[in-house]
Amino acid sequence: MIRGLMVLLACQLVGEFLVDLTHAPLPGPVVGMVILFIALRVHRPNPKSPVVKTADDLLNHLQLLFIPAGAGVIAYLPMLASSWLPIVGGLVVGWLAALVATAGAGVVTLRLDARLKRRLSGVGDPQ
Repeated sequence: MIRGLMVLLACQLVGEFLVDLTHAPLPGPVVGMVILFIALRVHRPNPKSPVVKTADDLLNHLQLLFIPAGAGVIAYLPMLASSWLPIVGGLVVGWLAALVATAGAGVVTLRLDARLKRRLSGVGDPQ
């Protein structure tokens, strides 16, 4: 487990280093996850590898990783209570934007699928 954790943390460290070096407007852990993704695509580990076992163990205890966020919400509850209107507004606007984006992606996907099916069946072929 230690070896797998070291690999995960090394990917995060490399991501932080690259973001700091390039001044990219991205979080270092996100770049680290991309690096880990590429490494796992290039070198496919077996299910018994330390990285896979560590990732599975972390996912089994994922609920524990939400405790600091919940404690932060409780600690800043007075500030959140005084700013409830912008927070609720942001949540509603974000939810609507995600809903519209998802619906748009679904419509585009269905149209592309229908176009592909027509092309493969030969319907609408100019010949």
